[in-house]
Amino acid sequence: MRLTDASVTIRPRSAWEACDLGVLLARRHAGLLTASWALLTLPVFVLCSALLWQQPSLAMLLFWWLKPLYERLPLHILSRALFGATPTLKQAFQALPGLLKPQLLASLTWRRLSLTRSFDLPVLQLEGLNGQARSQRLIVLSQRDARPATWLTIIGSHVEMALWLGMLSLLYLLLPQQWELDWSWSNLIEPDSGSWLWLEHLSNLLYALLLIIWEPVYVACGFSLYLNRRSALEAWDIELAFRRLRQRLSGMATVALLVCSLLLLPPAPSAWAASDEASASCPLPLPEAPGPEAPRLLQQPLNSQAAQSAIKQLLEQPPFEHSESVTRWRFAEEASDTPDDAANASSLGEALKKLLELMGLLDGFKTLALALEVLLWTALFSLLLTLAWRYRDWLRTFGARLQRPAKTPAPAPTQLFGLQLAPQSLPNDIAGSVEALWAEQPREALGLLYRALLSRLLHDHQLPLKSSHTEAEVLQLTLQLQHAELSRFAQVLTRHWQNLAYGHQLPPDNLKRGLCEAWRRLFSSQVPA
Repeated sequence: MRLTDASVTIRPRSAWEACDLGVLLARRHAGLLTASWALLTLPVFVLCSALLWQQPSLAMLLFWWLKPLYERLPLHILSRALFGATPTLKQAFQALPGLLKPQLLASLTWRRLSLTRSFDLPVLQLEGLNGQARSQRLIVLSQRDARPATWLTIIGSHVEMALWLGMLSLLYLLLPQQWELDWSWSNLIEPDSGSWLWLEHLSNLLYALLLIIWEPVYVACGFSLYLNRRSALEAWDIELAFRRLRQRLSGMATVALLVCSLLLLPPAPSAWAASDEASASCPLPLPEAPGPEAPRLLQQPLNSQAAQSAIKQLLEQPPFEHSESVTRWRFAEEASDTPDDAANASSLGEALKKLLELMGLLDGFKTLALALEVLLWTALFSLLLTLAWRYRDWLRTFGARLQRPAKTPAPAPTQLFGLQLAPQSLPNDIAGSVEALWAEQPREALGLLYRALLSRLLHDHQLPLKSSHTEAEVLQLTLQLQHAELSRFAQVLTRHWQNLAYGHQLPPDNLKRGLCEAWRRLFSSQVPA
C-alpha cells in the first residue's frame, strides 16, 4: 500500500464526512461494484429459492444470512481501486475463493449480528488479524468510530426496508387498471393456491435487486470509516506531507552534491607545504579540562565564584523562597512533615503492635472495637426512633400534606340525548304515567320510560354515563352490571326507542303492558332518588 498512489485526499475527517466519502467511492466504481454483486448474489438467490420453493421465508432468511460473505468482494474491489489498481471483473472473481476462506464460521455465527460489521471487516480481510490480535486492534480502532459504524448499520437496515417497500408499492402502481379490477385477493392468498408463493418469491426478488444498489454503498461507507480511523491513528496526512516535501527537494540534491564536491577538492601545493612544516614540530599536550566547579573568568571583575554567591543569595530571598511557620494540632494518622518523623512514627506503631501481640491483648482490643461499633450504631438507631416517636404528630400532619389530593368524582350528567335525567324531573309512578300517555302520546310515553331508565342506571346503579355516549355504548355498559333481566329490558326499550326517535315507527300496542310490568318488577321496590 503506497499512500502516494491514493485516488482520494488522505486527511482526517469527521465520521459522517467519511461516510460521504464512501458514497462517492461507491459511485465512482458503481459499474464494477453492481455487476460483481449481481453476478455473485443472484445465482445464490435463485439456488436458495429453488431449494426452498415451498418455504420462501426460509429462502429469504438464508439469502440474508449470507450477506457477510457477499460483502467481501466489494471490499476487495474498493481496497484495490483506492490505490490505483482497480481489478477487472475477472480478476475480482478469481480472488473470491481466497476471500471467503478466512474466519468463515465466525462471520456466519456469533459475528453475524454485529452492528459494526462493515467497520470490522477490513481488519479481518485487509490486515488478516485473528484471535487476540484482532480483538486488540478493534479496541484501538473502535475508540472513536464505533458509534458511527453502529448507526451506519441501523440506518442501513431502515434504508433497505424503505427501498423494499417502495419497490413493492411501485410494482403495484404499475399494474394495469383492468388487472386491479379483476384482482381477487381472496383467491390469491388461499393456502391451496400457488399464486401466494409467486408473490412471496417476487417480493424476495425485489429485495435481492435492491441490494445490488445499496449494499456496495454500505460496504464503501464502512471501509471509509476504517480508512479515516487509520489515517488519524497513523498520521497518514503528515507522512504524505513529508513525502511531498522530499519529492520537492529531490531536484536540489544534484546541486547540493556538486557544491559539496567543490568544497572537498584538494588544496594547492603551497598549502601542502605549509601543513608539512606545521606537522614537523611536535604539538604540546593539552591541559586537563577544568570541571564545572573549577573557578573561571578569573581575569574579570565578576568571576564565577562571585556569580554563584550572588545567585544563591538571590534565590534565598522572596519571592523565590517563602518561609512560613504553622503550629496546629494533627491526628496521628497524618503523614509526618519529614522522612525521619515518618520513619519514627512507623517504627513506633510496629513496636506497639508487636507488644500487644506478645501480651495477648490484640484480639481483645479488636473485640472491644467491634463492640463499641455495634453500641454506637445501636445508639444512633435508638435516637432516630425516639425522635420519630416524639414528633409523630408533626410527621403525620406533614405526611398528610404531601399526599396527593383525592380525586373528586366527576359530576353526573344532567342530560343525555337531549333528555333530562334529574330524578326531580320524573314522576313518582313511572309505569302509571306511561300507561296514561301511551294511548294518545306514545312518543312521550316511550321517551319518559327511556329517560327514567337512564336516570336509574345513572343514580341507582352508579353507571358512569357520559354525555358523549351513544345508545349502543349505554347498552354495553348495562351488560357489565351482570343483571340479565335489566339487560333484556334495556335492549328491548332501546330498540323501540330508536325506531321511534329516528325511524318514526310507532311501537305496537301490546308492548305497553310488557314494558310496564318489567319496570314494576325491576324498580317497584326502589324508592326514587
